[in-house]
Amino acid sequence: MSRILVAYGSQRGGTAGLAAMIGDALTDAGHQVVVSPASEIATLEGADVVIVAGALYANRWHRDARRFVRRNRAALSDLPVWLVSSGPLDDTAAQGDIAPTRQVRKLMARVGARGHVTFGGRLSPDAKGFPASAMAKASAGDWRDAAQVREWVASIAGHLDVARRSI
Repeated sequence: MSRILVAYGSQRGGTAGLAAMIGDALTDAGHQVVVSPASEIATLEGADVVIVAGALYANRWHRDARRFVRRNRAALSDLPVWLVSSGPLDDTAAQGDIAPTRQVRKLMARVGARGHVTFGGRLSPDAKGFPASAMAKASAGDWRDAAQVREWVASIAGHLDVARRSI
């Protein structure tokens, strides 16, 4: 059983919910999991594996997720790490793999991340602020797919067990 930290950066709660889905799937697979906003994590002590989820806005990963990776670069380089993006406001993430943005690819390289996945996002119809309110008029909805999250967790499960034995 691995001790897994799921850190996230979320502006409107959609990625926080996605991180909770990931945490639930990992818990159901028998792992100890802590899900927390990236901005509130002071140390990675005790974590065997780290998953960092960030909301995508205009192809930019959420600031808190970026800062978390940069701030913890040395520790993350010594741990198995996966990065997760949340964002497409349609079903494209469920239809096939979406490559990480340039910014996320750079962060992956900095910490030697083992992989990346993009899941659909969520935008409330009553989203406030520009451009979210304008986007909500045409693209409001929830494209987070719990089955897709569980499939992804299952696909990395063997790596999680191997990571635990190698630590």
